[in-house]
Amino acid sequence: MNTMTAIASRKEKGFTLIELVMVIVILGILAAFALPRFADLGSEARISALNGATGAVKSAAGIAHSACLARAACTTDDTATVDLDGTTINMANAYPEAAAGGIDVAAQIADDFILGTLSGSEPEPSRSVVISADDGSGAAQADCNFTYAENTGTVDATLTVTTGC
Repeated sequence: MNTMTAIASRKEKGFTLIELVMVIVILGILAAFALPRFADLGSEARISALNGATGAVKSAAGIAHSACLARAACTTDDTATVDLDGTTINMANAYPEAAAGGIDVAAQIADDFILGTLSGSEPEPSRSVVISADDGSGAAQADCNFTYAENTGTVDATLTVTTGC
């Protein structure tokens, strides 16, 4: 009888099924409120990639221009090529060309970004190119772009609209 009273007086330790269910419900409610805050990380990633590409194009234009002038490979009036690390870059006006094989190769963005053309109303549309983010299907994403001008080697990121990126 002494052992029976010892077992009965001992308190059980652990959680009941109701307590466990309540914890799971509370975690589910917290997750439902927190999920929308982290759901749109894709847009921020595309904006960051676009900013990175802008910097890469600026740097590539400067490096290719310097190499062109240092090697006397081209002047401001002719079209030539410059070899950088085993990659041939088409040049125009002593800057990487605003076409495939030019700035996209120099900046190493050919696989992830799409070169487009400017409309006729833009200044010197034939010497500039719109560089847009790929939407995942091989098409340009309209609101994720910047402009590169081959006649000056400059990047105009003011055209970038990041609200729909």
